[in-house]
Amino acid sequence: MSSSESSAEADTRFLHGQLPTDKELVLKVIPMPRDCNPSGDIFGGWVMAQVDLAGAVVPARYVGGRMATVAVNQFIFKQPVRVGDILSFFASVTRIGTTSITVQVEVFAESFRAQGRYFKVTEASLTYVALDEAGKPRPLERPPGTGK
Repeated sequence: MSSSESSAEADTRFLHGQLPTDKELVLKVIPMPRDCNPSGDIFGGWVMAQVDLAGAVVPARYVGGRMATVAVNQFIFKQPVRVGDILSFFASVTRIGTTSITVQVEVFAESFRAQGRYFKVTEASLTYVALDEAGKPRPLERPPGTGK
């Protein structure tokens, strides 16, 4: 939280305090000054790249090899991310197809100086496809304990 941020703004930022219990924490990262615009807000494209990395963690268990992001189904920026925020990325599978898997990712931030108070900054839905050596879609493998 910057010193220029008023108490009311700080209270508004922290209204979203519950971390998800139905998703797995797959990535934590602290954006640095090189990742922001002149106003101190982190570039949306940087956040999108981190979401893509985080979103790939869970599908990798099903794919058992090469995969690629085939679609960004939804991407919502709820609040700006600031330099020094600690970002926590939570992911869960929402759909398993024959060759693809869709994941929901939620991103929460906490101020480096006021840790333990979280607010949701981004949510997204991404679809990944399993690829063979020729780069063509191939059937998914299933991790142990997931049925079929």
